[in-house]
Amino acid sequence: MRAEIVAVGTELLLGQIVNTNAQYLSRGLAELGIDVYYQTVVGDNEERLKQAIAIARGRADLIVFTGGLGPTMDDLTRDALAAYLGRGIEMHEPTLAKIEDMFSGRSAELIEINRRQAMLVAGATPLRNDTGLAVGNALTADGTHYLLLPGPPREMKPMFDNDGSAWLREKLGLADALHSVVLKFAGIGESALEELYIDLIRAQTDPTLATYAKEGEVALRVSTKAADAEAAARRMGPALQEIRSRGERYLYAEQDVGLETEVVRLLTEQRRTVALAESCTGGMVAAMLTTVPGSADAFLGGVVSYSNGVKRQLLGVPEALLEGEGAPGAVSEETARAMAEGALKAAGSDLAVSITGVAGPAASEGKPVGLVYLGIAQRGQPARAEKLQLSGDREGIRIRASKRALYLLWLTLTGRG
Repeated sequence: MRAEIVAVGTELLLGQIVNTNAQYLSRGLAELGIDVYYQTVVGDNEERLKQAIAIARGRADLIVFTGGLGPTMDDLTRDALAAYLGRGIEMHEPTLAKIEDMFSGRSAELIEINRRQAMLVAGATPLRNDTGLAVGNALTADGTHYLLLPGPPREMKPMFDNDGSAWLREKLGLADALHSVVLKFAGIGESALEELYIDLIRAQTDPTLATYAKEGEVALRVSTKAADAEAAARRMGPALQEIRSRGERYLYAEQDVGLETEVVRLLTEQRRTVALAESCTGGMVAAMLTTVPGSADAFLGGVVSYSNGVKRQLLGVPEALLEGEGAPGAVSEETARAMAEGALKAAGSDLAVSITGVAGPAASEGKPVGLVYLGIAQRGQPARAEKLQLSGDREGIRIRASKRALYLLWLTLTGRG
C-alpha cells in the first residue's frame, strides 16, 4: 500500500508554521504497515490543489490530506476533492448540531460560514472530531482511498488515531502492521554506532535496522511487519539481543526517551540526588532535567557559575586554580573537579556534575573553542574529571556538552563509569 500525504495551507509554504502533521502521520501510517512514498505541500488555491490530487492519485493508493477543513473561504480541501471527483457536498447533521449547541451555549450567533465545518464530500464516511468542530472525511473513489483530516495538530492527531486508523484497518483489510523498537544510545556518534553494528545493517532483511541522530544522542530503530506484538517480538528477539550485548556501554533505553528522562528515573529509583555547577552551558543541563516530570525528587538545584567570582564565592573554587601565574584556569580539569565538589557540598546532594569550557565563537584563556571539562563528585569519593574536544557552533557545543554530562551521570548511576 503506497500513501502520499498532502498538507494544505499557504502558511506552510511561507514558513509561518512547521509541518509537524506529516511527521506524525508518517509514523502512524508506518505502524499500520502503510508505506509513505511522498509528501506534498500545497497552498490555499483550488486549481493547484486539484493538480496535486491528480499527481498523487497517479502514484499512490491512499492520499491523506491535512488542513483546509475550516470555516473560511480559503479552506478548500473538501471542495477541491469533491470537484475533482465530480461529487457534491452534503451536510453531516450530527456535526451541525454540535456546532449549533456550541454557539448557543456561548450566546453567539451561528453564521452561515460556520456551517461549512459540518460538510462532507458526498458519500464520505464522517470522522468525529473530539477536540474541534470540523468533521473529517474518509472515502474511496475509483480505487483510490482518501482521508481528509483537520490541520490543527490537537484535532488531527486524535482523529487519525481513532476513527481514521479504524477506517483504514477496515477498508484496507490490514493484517500485518509495522512493529518497532527504538533503542537510544549516548556517548557514541552515529557513524561509530553504525560501525558497531555494520554487519547486522548490511545483512538486514527482516527485521530492518536504521539509525537516526540528533545532538548528543543516537537512535537505532529495529522494525518488522507482523500480525501482532507477540509475533513481532519473536522475530526481532535475536537481533535485539545481539544489539544489547554489543552496545551495553552506550544503550541507555529501549524506548524513545531522552537521556535526561532515564537519568531522573535512575536517580529516583536509587533514591539519590544530584546538583549541578554549570559554566559554559549556562544552566542547560538543569533545564533538561527539569523538563522531566518528577525531577524535583532527584534534582536539588544548580549554580550557573559563569564568572570566576561566582566560582569562588558560591562553589569555593580556590583562587589559585582560577587566576595568577601557573594557574590552570577556569577551563581545566582541576577547576571542573573543584566545581563539582563545591556543588556537592553546597547542595548536600549524593552526586554533583560540573561543566566548564569554551563554547565560542572565540578562544578563551588561550584555549580553543570546543574544549570542555566535565567533573563528577560523589559522597565519600574523590571527584573525577573528563576532557572533551567538541566541534560545531556555540549552540551545538553547549548541547553536546550538556548531553555528555548527563551521559557521565548515567554511567555513574549504572556502575559503568
